[in-house]
This record gives sequence, C-alpha cells and structure tokens, in this order.
Amino acid sequence: MVNYVDKPTSMSFKNIAVGISGLGIGAGVATYFFGRSSQTPSNVQNGPSPVIGGPGRPSGKLELIGGNVNPAGFFQYGFPGPIHDLESRQEFISCYNRQTRNPYWVVEHITAESLAARNADRKFSFFREDEQIPEMFRGKLKDYFRSGYDRGHQAPAANAKFSQTAMDETFFLSNMSPQVGDGFNRDYWAHLEFFCRQLTKKYQNVRIVTGPLYLPKRDPTDGKIKVTYEVIGNPPNIAVPTHFFKLIVGDKPTNNPNTDSISVAAFVLPNEPIPNETKLTDFEVPIDALERSTGLQFFQKVPENKKKELCKEVKCQITVREFQKALPPPKVPLGLPSPKS
Repeated sequence: MVNYVDKPTSMSFKNIAVGISGLGIGAGVATYFFGRSSQTPSNVQNGPSPVIGGPGRPSGKLELIGGNVNPAGFFQYGFPGPIHDLESRQEFISCYNRQTRNPYWVVEHITAESLAARNADRKFSFFREDEQIPEMFRGKLKDYFRSGYDRGHQAPAANAKFSQTAMDETFFLSNMSPQVGDGFNRDYWAHLEFFCRQLTKKYQNVRIVTGPLYLPKRDPTDGKIKVTYEVIGNPPNIAVPTHFFKLIVGDKPTNNPNTDSISVAAFVLPNEPIPNETKLTDFEVPIDALERSTGLQFFQKVPENKKKELCKEVKCQITVREFQKALPPPKVPLGLPSPKS
C-alpha cells in the first residue's frame, strides 16, 4: 500500500512507490505507475471497438434495435468522432488530439547516418499552424503568445537535420506542447533528447515515442485525487500537460546486429524545472504502467523474452550541455546606431 504525502520530498518515481510523493505530482501518479500488477488482463482485446451494429464488428447498416429504437440512425447526419489526425512527416509520424490541441504521441526513427547529415539549418525554419488540422481544432500562434510556456517540440528539430523540409515540419504546432522553458524544455528535457541521439552509437536503430500526460495529484483542500491542468490561448483551448513521457527502443546493437531482441525504457518527467543533477533513472517507469496511464499499447507484437531493459544494457544518464538560449537584443542608448550583426 502506498502512503501518500502532500509535500514532495524527492524527484524519484521509485520513491513514490515506497510512499514518497516526488515531483510534486501527488498521490494518483503512484497508483498509475506502481499500483497494479504488471500482468496484462486476459480479456483485453486489440483492435478497434465497434461503433455501429452492436456486439462484434459494425454492420454499417442503420438497423432497428430492440423496441423500435435505432440509435445508429444518428450516424446518417454524421459521425461525431473522436477523430485522430494521423500525420506522416519525413522525420516523424504524429497523432493529434483535437480536444487538448496537443499530440497524443509522436514517433521517430533516428540513426547515426540520419543525425550525421547536415542539410538543414534551424534559422530557416519557423513556427507555423498546421493547416491539415481543421481550423476550429488547430493550435494557433497567438495561443502561445505571452502564455509563459515554450512551444515544446515533441519531435525535436535537432533530429531532422538531414532535410530542410524535415526540419521545417518539426515546427508545425501540431508537433508542439506547452512546456516550461527554463529548467525543463531548454534544459533537462533537451538533455534527454541528446541522450536519445547518443544511443545511435550503441544501436543501429533508435525509435522514440514522445507525448504529453495529464496525471492526477492529491487536492490539498479536500484530499481527493484529481486531474487538473492549465489551459492557455484566447479563448483558452490548449491544454498544458502535467508531465511528458518518452519511450525509447534500441534495435540492432552495433556489437550484435543479428539479435532479434530490442532494448526498451520509458521515462515520465514532470512539466516543471528539474535540477540537472537529478538522475534520469529516477524518472523510469514500467512499460505496462505507461500503457495504462496513456491508454496506448506499444509492444503487442513483441514477445516478453525479446524485450530487454535498456538501462541494464547502457548507462541511462543525461549529459549536461549548455544550450544557447535566445537573449533579448542589447539596449541601445538614444541617438546611437544599433550594433552591426
């Protein structure tokens, strides 16, 4: 049983499991990530659920059901959804959530070869709205203006230097989530992205799934477990995630490329400043726990004996690098010319 406390005393998910509520995320996260068996229920079925025609596959027909009622008749006016916008880009594939105006997930594939290419320059890319998303569900540039949050890449631009088009596509707002800037997006999160790139020295293929999370915490006023998050924009419509996950797969290690096993690890980080000295492994969570909290499934086709723990194969740690941050132009006294660039 997990004993919850309201004040965070550690940055570690593992400490949550023994009763310490780390990261300021509160009680509910421990239930999500450590509260249940790791066994997959036997009654879980893969594949889509029917929407018309009752049990089994939808018939596609508007048939009477029961006492002269026909709920499927509504679909003659249109199908309400939800509709998930699946977009295939050069460097990533994404699935967009129209309700939160965030991606559900973004999938990438990086290699040593793709990262070595230098065919793109970030200075030629700019943030832009994704016109493939219907206007009423689209994240807009004005929504982030003075919001206090960075437009946080889920598929980072640094992974797409092999093509200017590929890099430009990472700047679509459908690839963005509101992220805390200093201490997270520009710091610890960037170090985690660099860690993923470094893995291409160990594996021929590195595959990454990244996305936002909205996790519960204990309400200090009534003690109940709740999910609360900020919403930005005008009108407010872009959800600010409480956390982000990154699932990493190392495939075909360079020292044993013929193996059919993969090495996997999942990390969940709070959307808040994280000290650089915090261990990356403090944020590691079980794969099935991530699946349970996201509603996603990642390895249905991979036998358990073909999955290795990445952090037992390589050292999972960040390398602190000082990234150049945008600074305001220097103030120029009146009457003096602006400095030449």
